[in-house]
Amino acid sequence: MSRRFSTTALRAPVLIAAFAGVSACAQGAADATDEVSYTAADSAWGALPDGRAYGAVSAIYPTPDGMGIWVAERCGANLCVDSDVNPVMLFDLDGNLVRSFGAGMIAWPHGMFVGDDGNVWVADAVGYAPVPEGWGHVIYEFSPEGELLRTLGRKGVAGSGEDTFTKPSDVLVAPDGSIFVADGHDAGGNNRIVKLAADGSFLLAWGETGEADGEFQDPHALAMDSQGRLFVGDRGNSRIQIFDQDGNHLETWTHFGRPSGLFIDDHDVLYAADSESNTRRNPGVTRGITIGSARTGEVTTFIPDPEPDPDNSGTSGAEGIAVDAHGNLYGAEVGPQTVRKYVRN
Repeated sequence: MSRRFSTTALRAPVLIAAFAGVSACAQGAADATDEVSYTAADSAWGALPDGRAYGAVSAIYPTPDGMGIWVAERCGANLCVDSDVNPVMLFDLDGNLVRSFGAGMIAWPHGMFVGDDGNVWVADAVGYAPVPEGWGHVIYEFSPEGELLRTLGRKGVAGSGEDTFTKPSDVLVAPDGSIFVADGHDAGGNNRIVKLAADGSFLLAWGETGEADGEFQDPHALAMDSQGRLFVGDRGNSRIQIFDQDGNHLETWTHFGRPSGLFIDDHDVLYAADSESNTRRNPGVTRGITIGSARTGEVTTFIPDPEPDPDNSGTSGAEGIAVDAHGNLYGAEVGPQTVRKYVRN
C-alpha cells in the first residue's frame, strides 16, 4: 500500500527552524527525539594530495566504524578518463588523507557503498560527455587497501541484460550479501533496480521508465533500513520509493525533496540530499538536506542549501550524503565541487 505525504505540509514548519540556525529536532535512538543543531564547519573539507582541487563529487560513505570517510571524486574535473590521479580516497574525520587508489580505472565515479567488511563499492555511471570505448557501466568492489576484488557488469558495455548495466548510479549490499544496483543515471539509463546474489549472479530486476509506483526516472540513490526495506531515490520523479527485497512496492514518499543521495543510520534516521529542487524541477521546494525517520517518514530537520543560485534554477548543495560516528554530516557537492562538513552540536 502506498502512502503519499504533502510536501508543503511537512516541510514548511522545519524550514523556519532551519533558517534560524540550521537546527531542529532530529530522530535519535529508539522512539526518542533529541534537540540537534548543525554548524557548517568547512566548505572545503578534506585535504587532497599534491595540492589538487576537488572535481565534481557525489560518491561518499563512512567506514564501518564511522571514524573515516570514503570519497570518490572526478579527478579535479567532471571525468576521470585520461587522468592519472587516484579518485577514491579515505580521510580521517579531520580531513587528513589516509590512502587513495583507482587511477586509470573509473570514468565517472557516482555512487558508493562500504560494507561491514570494509570493502569499498563504486558505481561508474560514465556521465554525460562522450568517453572512449572500454570505460564505465560497471560496479567495482575494492578491498579497503585498494585491491580490485571484482567487477560487476561488462566494462565499457552498456546494456539491460542480466550481466550488463547502463550508467549505474548506486550500489548497496544487504546484510545477507545480496547486491542491489540502481541502474542507471539520467535519461540514458535503464530505470530499473537490479538484485544480484552475493556471488554476483543475477536474481531479478524491476522497474521501467515512468511515474507509476515501481517505475523510475533516474533512480539515483539507495539505502536500506533496519527492517531490510530498500529506499530508492527516484530523483526524476522527485520522490523516494520503498520496496521489499523482492521488488514489491511498499510506499512512496514525496516530502524528502528531489533526492540525489540517501543515507540511513543505525537508528533508522533517514538523511536525504536534494541538490536539484528549483523553479523548473520540483517547484516550490527548497533544496538542501532533509532529515527524518525511516520508520514513519516524519521530517524533523531541514538544512537549506548554503549557496543557492540567485534564481534557484541550477544545481548546488549536497548530492551525496554521509554521517560519521559522531553524527556529523558530509555533503558531496557536484556543482561547487567540494565536500562540506556539518558538525553536530
